[in-house]
Amino acid sequence: MAVTGTTLVLAAPSTPAAAPAPRSPDGGRGPRRTPGPYRRLFELPGTRRFTAGNLVARLPMGMFGVSAVMMIAGQRGSYALAGAVTATGLAATALVAPWTARLVDRHGQARIAVPATLIAVLGSLSLVLCVRAGAPTWTLFASYAATATTPNIGGMSRARWTHLLRDSPASRHTAMSFEQAADELCFMLGPVLAAFLCSAVFPEAGTLTGAFLLLTGMLVFTSCRATQPPAAGAPRGGGSPLRALGPLLPLFLVCGVLFGSMEIASIAHLDALGLGAASGPVLALQAAGSCAAGLLYGTVRARSLTACACALAVLMTLPWAAAATGSVAALACALLLAGMATAPTMVTAMAEVHARIPEGRLNEGMTLAVTATLTGIAGGAATAGWAVETVGPVAAYGVPAAAATVALVATGAGRFVRRPSDHARVVRGPAARDPR
Repeated sequence: MAVTGTTLVLAAPSTPAAAPAPRSPDGGRGPRRTPGPYRRLFELPGTRRFTAGNLVARLPMGMFGVSAVMMIAGQRGSYALAGAVTATGLAATALVAPWTARLVDRHGQARIAVPATLIAVLGSLSLVLCVRAGAPTWTLFASYAATATTPNIGGMSRARWTHLLRDSPASRHTAMSFEQAADELCFMLGPVLAAFLCSAVFPEAGTLTGAFLLLTGMLVFTSCRATQPPAAGAPRGGGSPLRALGPLLPLFLVCGVLFGSMEIASIAHLDALGLGAASGPVLALQAAGSCAAGLLYGTVRARSLTACACALAVLMTLPWAAAATGSVAALACALLLAGMATAPTMVTAMAEVHARIPEGRLNEGMTLAVTATLTGIAGGAATAGWAVETVGPVAAYGVPAAAATVALVATGAGRFVRRPSDHARVVRGPAARDPR
């Protein structure tokens, strides 16, 4: 608007030039493709590096047990001794791991994880030397027990994602799904790599390689200081993580029973069919199904824990039915489908851990959940072994099916409530916000 003499001139605002259309990947004009949820995760600064270190350090978690058994049994000629040594290490881990996690929360990841890893690596090297030199039996137990100081690398990685994505629940759900898939991948590839090294190279190769990977990966992971959550210092009230997770820990324990018993039942059944050599690839299908389902689950809306447990209870009956047919192909398909129910259940249960744990003690809470799972795995393996000897390998599949049913009953009892964060969807557009 302008005044010229006695004339009032009204001028229409000029029309802004149209913004150029974003170029498509092929250079033409067209809509730009929205990056997927996982790509958006790893566009955050520092996430690729700490994830690479995390995966390298996590792979040995599936190697150490198999490597120790093959090394001790090969050198000392006793699977009973090998099993007792690894069982002692598991018991020591159940006692030590929560304390290590508490120190990590209180003083920071790099300050605690590196020296704790060094102690664990020295324990592995001591075990190799004691086995090789024919040292007294008690030295094997002491050496392997020292590896219990190994930090919960998966928990520390999840803590970093939680810190980075604290204002984005949907992206955090994607990150937790990725972490669960990474767990499945490492526990699928670790035993295969360990068995190959111990048999094709020399008996100690699996343990030595695992120790090297653990230390290297941990140094890379802890060197990423920018993504590290701040140290919480001394607890400032808020209650004990053990008390906060009281209703959840039995669920993790039962899931561990399911994992341990399924493995033993499958090995025994395939061995009875004269296909013992096929047990590895067939069992890997269960982990592969869980890995794939975990990645897919990260791209969709999170479900309630009850819904996940219901799917778990239904699909865990499939291996039992398939084993009754005597068909290896049917069993392989059933294990693949059953595995697809485990990752969503674990991801959703871990989200409950995040919701319940007191502030500043997240790593300790996640380690308690992992410890409960490992304890369940040991109990499930023992129970399935007893069932195989008592009622046969086919009926032993009833143990994981029963464990899945118990998990459903626990979640259906009203202990676990669907939280608002469960309704969050993965962000599809760069300018979109997570619903709160």
